[in-house]
Amino acid sequence: MNTTAVIKDSSINVNSPLATSTFSRILIDYLQTYYRNPERDLIIMCIGTDRSTGDSLGPLIGYKLDKGLRRYNNVFVHGTLDEPVHAKNLKDSIEYVYSTYRDPFVIAIDACLGKLERIGYVTVGHGPLKPGAGVNKELPAVGDLHITGIVNLGGFMEYIILQNTRLNLVMKMADTVSEAFQYALWKFSKTTEKEQSGFH
Repeated sequence: MNTTAVIKDSSINVNSPLATSTFSRILIDYLQTYYRNPERDLIIMCIGTDRSTGDSLGPLIGYKLDKGLRRYNNVFVHGTLDEPVHAKNLKDSIEYVYSTYRDPFVIAIDACLGKLERIGYVTVGHGPLKPGAGVNKELPAVGDLHITGIVNLGGFMEYIILQNTRLNLVMKMADTVSEAFQYALWKFSKTTEKEQSGFH
């Protein structure tokens, strides 16, 4: 069981009116609680493939974040539409991250399947993500934090369900997460700068 600080509200419905601002506040809380050493390289690992609509959430978020986060010296995005991180290269990608970056703090992002009433919800959690669990694949767990988006119903014919997921929902989730991320990192870096310069 996790004995570190538990943040109560950790999920939002992307169809709610204030989804982006609410999710950015949740992300800021998680960064302030768990990413305590801003000297560490922050890696956003977006897992999935653009060959399946439901599984394209990760690469779409990576694509949207990639350019916007280049102004930060120690924030790196892995997994985009151009270079997705998926089942076949996940192990190599994880090894690359841990051998290349300075004490990496990894936030792993992936789509998942779930209950009908939870479709459209995005959740942040502490600890690693277990990619491929929804489609019965044994893949390595990854992440200090994880973000999952429930794109469709789980429980049967997972591959077909992922293929038949609406792109509209996946795009809405990708927009919400990427916009919230950009604001949260901006706000977090401003707060960190103030603390380091002695202003509170």
